[in-house]
Amino acid sequence: MFGNKFIVGAIATVLSLAALVAADNVIALTPKTFDKEIGSTPTLVEFYAPWCGHCKNLAPIYEELGSAFAGKNDKVLIAKVDADAHRELGSRFGIKGFPTLKWFPRGIDGAPEDYSGGRDLDALSAFVTQKSGVKSSIAKVISAVSVLTDANFDAEVVHSGKNVLVEFYAPWCGHCKNLAPTYESVAQDFLNEKNVVIAKVDATEEKGLGDKYEIQGFPTLKFFAADGSVENYEGGRSEQDFVDFINKKVGTARAVGGLLNAEAGRIAELDIIAAKFSTGDKKALSEEGVKLADSLSKTHDSAKYYSRFFQKAVVPNYVANESARIAKIIKSRSVNRARLDEFSIRANILAAFAVSGHDEL
Repeated sequence: MFGNKFIVGAIATVLSLAALVAADNVIALTPKTFDKEIGSTPTLVEFYAPWCGHCKNLAPIYEELGSAFAGKNDKVLIAKVDADAHRELGSRFGIKGFPTLKWFPRGIDGAPEDYSGGRDLDALSAFVTQKSGVKSSIAKVISAVSVLTDANFDAEVVHSGKNVLVEFYAPWCGHCKNLAPTYESVAQDFLNEKNVVIAKVDATEEKGLGDKYEIQGFPTLKFFAADGSVENYEGGRSEQDFVDFINKKVGTARAVGGLLNAEAGRIAELDIIAAKFSTGDKKALSEEGVKLADSLSKTHDSAKYYSRFFQKAVVPNYVANESARIAKIIKSRSVNRARLDEFSIRANILAAFAVSGHDEL
């Protein structure tokens, strides 16, 4: 008993220390520590309130920012002040709303500057690097969103024969900045779909495109279908909203996160036969299923998997064992995107053989 308690206590201590280290990357300042902690070190300070919704949204990004400049406290600091609890600091620096970010170029020596840029990690880290000369430890991620200009718009969109969702944005637009991480996630979700493109246009730079497509505000999203039709996107701005819209318009079967959804690869006629395996004559059903699957192979890519499973499903516990194996591969994501799609389709098809809720094979 003592040994178990000791182990649990040790784990709790390690987790607490890890959390403390992460939290220490953003220095929490109070009226007593503000001048001493900052000194003459260039510092970005967030003045926040615990109840503020925008502050809560910024919190994880700000922690990442602190981590990106961790270990460089002699050159630059990332800090925060609970200006609701410490109103004297809020009053001292003229804080009127939350969150307010101020850059102290020479620490407490000299006047602070208001930060008015984007609230994403890239924008914040770029600002700190520009002001301090200190590089962050953020690994640069290649965007999956295609960048369009007047020079490539027709080739990449109009004459591409693909389905393209285009965001017309402005770099200074707050709503565009808020949409950016979601839009990137949507682009990542559809990377395996060769006929789907997620793209964006800086309409303040490409004014000709903005005029041509009558852009009146930002962000404006338009869907350019492969058949040449164009429509405004009027749906919600969540990742799920975008995924649902594209699936409906294009006929894809993506899920949030980039995997295929539970319907991908399923063929109704073959599902009917597969569903009978738990109670029917397995040998007869296997022969019937293989014959039908082979006849559909020219029009349905996933029919080949049905054919294989109809042959192997006569073996006791095959469905359960194979389903478990594939589920483990999908969960680990130890294969590339194309292979993940293949395994997702196989998992979906195997589910048709187990509609009774347990493996009776």
